[in-house]
Amino acid sequence: MTATHPTRRGILRGSVTAAALAALGPLDALGARTAGAAPLAKLPASPDYGPLYPTRDQSTGLELLRLPRGFEYLSYGWTGDLMTDGLRTPGAHDGMAAFRRTDGTIAIVRNHERGGYGGAFTTPAYNPAAAGGTTTLVFDPDAGQFLGSWASLGGTIRNCAGGPTPWDTWLTCEETTEIGPDGTRHGYVFEVPHVGKGDPRPLKSMGRFSHEAVAVDPRTGIVYLTEDATPSGLYRYVPTTPGNLAAGGTLQMLVIPTPDGSSYSTYGDGTDTQYENLTWVTLGNPDPGPGETSCVQQGIALGGAAFRRLEGAWYGNDRVYIVSTSGGPAGQGQVFEYDPTTERMRVLFASPDAAVLNNPDNICVSPRGGIVLCEDGSSGEYLHGLTTDGEIFPFALNQVVVPAGGIPGKTVAAGDYSGSEWCGSTFEPKNGNWLFVNAQSPGITFAITGPWRRGSL
Repeated sequence: MTATHPTRRGILRGSVTAAALAALGPLDALGARTAGAAPLAKLPASPDYGPLYPTRDQSTGLELLRLPRGFEYLSYGWTGDLMTDGLRTPGAHDGMAAFRRTDGTIAIVRNHERGGYGGAFTTPAYNPAAAGGTTTLVFDPDAGQFLGSWASLGGTIRNCAGGPTPWDTWLTCEETTEIGPDGTRHGYVFEVPHVGKGDPRPLKSMGRFSHEAVAVDPRTGIVYLTEDATPSGLYRYVPTTPGNLAAGGTLQMLVIPTPDGSSYSTYGDGTDTQYENLTWVTLGNPDPGPGETSCVQQGIALGGAAFRRLEGAWYGNDRVYIVSTSGGPAGQGQVFEYDPTTERMRVLFASPDAAVLNNPDNICVSPRGGIVLCEDGSSGEYLHGLTTDGEIFPFALNQVVVPAGGIPGKTVAAGDYSGSEWCGSTFEPKNGNWLFVNAQSPGITFAITGPWRRGSL
């Protein structure tokens, strides 16, 4: 591992003048930093999209979000809403991905991070007692409306994130290693097509650990996997047959070389830290049971690198972007950028303070190359934009409040849900005119559109 400090980046775009920068004050001047040092604070607003304003939901008429001028949105699939298959929408909305269908509409496969063993909400079900799973939504991007939804996989536990594949399926991941009352093991990855129903058979060779997200390199078919634990490993699954994950493969863990071959810890690494000559070690037992050595400890024993709570992952710009929710010098989060071609990685951004970025979670990359970070913190719940030059800015703010008496046609209870985390950000795959994202509680899916091309997202 080598830590370097490259020449100063052009953090502020040309539209922000020196006078405007000075007016922001010392704590807001993102560019006021020495070469390679972490920025002091995020921009108060995107220099291209502008500041955030209360914006009305086109579905309910309520001001549920703050967005830049020119952006608009609609809500759909609230917890308890009746789906087109006659079932009620499960709660705890989480990771998602969007896929273009042959008729030009968009299918969105959505996770539900539900625990417990009160019964599966649909079939097919891996464990008929388990309460988690996925639902699928259909959206018409030209008309700007949702067309329907259905339950697509049941019987899993704590489906947190996952990721899309180049062959247009969704990999949904269980964020747990618990064992159900009947002895059923959980902690696996499952595959769900964007049409019809998912496959309830776990992909056991992809590992049993507290899965979070996956990102697939379309050139090789290799799947990169994150683990929400401390210590956690960054894994890759090398399939025997690319595109056919069920046919088996090899699970490996990332190694950042050290002089003595010991495990390297990324816990405190800051912005611009760079890693070279990366390698991978193969795990002997990807499906450990009770009393057996966990995947991460197997990897660490072989020199695998340790991370703090790896969560979001996404493939874009020919790179894999990975989020450590509580890594970095301030323990507020890191975003890593991994190049699978050169086996190099860097810390693209490490939050210096909760006011800048407070525990990022899910991540996605837009078709234009910008990055969306879903915040899961305690200092106001923002969607942030992050450029590949390390510029960070707020794009949306959760302002969800269900008024006393509720909302006509909805079953969610009145209350202030503005502290709920963002989840599942994903763009319409063809031209990126729509961003889909969830508020986990009370469980809402938003479709946001606007002048994306005016800025970095």
